[in-house]
Amino acid sequence: MTLIDRYKRPLARGLQRAPWVVRLMQIGWRRFAQPWITVGALGAVFNAQGELLLVEHVFHPISPWGLPGGWMNRGEDPAETVARELWEETGLRVRVDRPLLIRRAPELRNHLDMAFLCEAAPGTIKLSGELLDYRWVDPASPPPLMSFHRQVVIAALSARSAVSNSHPIHPAML
Repeated sequence: MTLIDRYKRPLARGLQRAPWVVRLMQIGWRRFAQPWITVGALGAVFNAQGELLLVEHVFHPISPWGLPGGWMNRGEDPAETVARELWEETGLRVRVDRPLLIRRAPELRNHLDMAFLCEAAPGTIKLSGELLDYRWVDPASPPPLMSFHRQVVIAALSARSAVSNSHPIHPAML
């Protein structure tokens, strides 16, 4: 067991008790290390069975389960960000298909979130220190997700059903 593996669950529990610590870290990171506008890119990743990948994040104390993704580096293409973050966080290679949604994050000034439809290549998932767990779920009935992640899943289902009509949108998600 690595040092990161040993302490990530206690760290996640501590951050869930004091989510303001994460907010302070975000403010500091943006102010001193990021450009004027920050961009987060995430992927609605589907496997060959049509299941959606959800991950449990250490640094998301309010809603730990969500779609995988991360911060875009300076000069990086958003689609490259999704592929890089998926590789770094899960060890999965993905094909980034197309953009699904872009929004200005209401809770973070000067931040954009971008979401992409992705297809996972076959492989074994190996979680980074940023993640606690993962699940492949039925995309028509995912567990509760943050609003933007829920909107991305709906957009991904619509995009996929436009091509294959294989995953109708579950009414409870609307």
